[in-house]
Amino acid sequence: MTGVKYYALDMKADKTMKKKLFCIAVSVSLLTGCSSKENLALPFSDTAETNQVYANYTDELSSDQSDFFASELVVIPDELNHMSDSAITAESSLIVNDTDNDVIFANNVYERLYPASLTKLITALVVLEEGNLEDTVTVSYNASHITESGAKLCGLKEGDTIKLKDLLYAFLIYSGNDAGIAIAEHIGGTVGEFAKMMNKAAKDAGAVHSNFVNPHGLHDDNHYTTAYDLYLIFHQLVKYDEFLSIIKTTEYTVTYEDVSKESVTKTFLTTNRYLKGTENAPEGITVVGGKTGTTSKAGNCLILYSQDKDNKDYISLILKADSGNSLFTQMTDLLKMIK
Repeated sequence: MTGVKYYALDMKADKTMKKKLFCIAVSVSLLTGCSSKENLALPFSDTAETNQVYANYTDELSSDQSDFFASELVVIPDELNHMSDSAITAESSLIVNDTDNDVIFANNVYERLYPASLTKLITALVVLEEGNLEDTVTVSYNASHITESGAKLCGLKEGDTIKLKDLLYAFLIYSGNDAGIAIAEHIGGTVGEFAKMMNKAAKDAGAVHSNFVNPHGLHDDNHYTTAYDLYLIFHQLVKYDEFLSIIKTTEYTVTYEDVSKESVTKTFLTTNRYLKGTENAPEGITVVGGKTGTTSKAGNCLILYSQDKDNKDYISLILKADSGNSLFTQMTDLLKMIK
């Protein structure tokens, strides 16, 4: 089934009621204690049912939940969450028309999974909401001494001073994990305090099925999200022109100072194969940009922002593909579903 428009709410309803209903939809798994494979939004099928659910819901939601509401968001009921296609074999996948709120394809979007470097999206949201991109950041020992095997690094050294904007670009384009620690400590004071900011920003975006403990996505068993939560977070991010500028950038050159005040210049290249030209989008589809992520436990992950020939916007993502080649092949197959 493709191209299904699914509104969770009566768009003529009272605004307070709409806020509550949306929060019920996105947090129902937490309220009902569903297992990770059973997490799903309430399947509101029409206005009457929606209003009845609201009428039966007497408990007040917390203020941080009710502060969030975006009527343009897609809510995906269970009957739309198990679509199948022989070409799409990843653990979780989703593509939505973000202009018209159409669900094109969805599978296991409420399953709890590890996000790898797609974590960097919620970090970026905190930066754009709370940070000043013109700030100068001093790199700490902690940021410059990530020892996890295989962790991608920008090569920052203790005492380096660099603009927050430059850190954010390197962080998202190149996926340098040391940039993430520097960002977290600058804005939050500590990684732990920044993680609290990440989780609040996620909840404010409606992403209540997630828990983040670090800014970069290097593995932690207690660090997880869902495809649907990532869609919600990404939907918020693409409202920022700065974010769109970053994700469409193929390479970024930054100049900063080391501890001796000597100038250091580095160029960071994108990890996105569509932008590098090593993967081709279907005819008529333009990939604006996105974010990749890979760890041994998360598998291969990718989220994209794309446009069709009519300038309609699409958010697509794949979690836990079994290889990098399979990841991009499956993403191309998702993009082929755009009509």
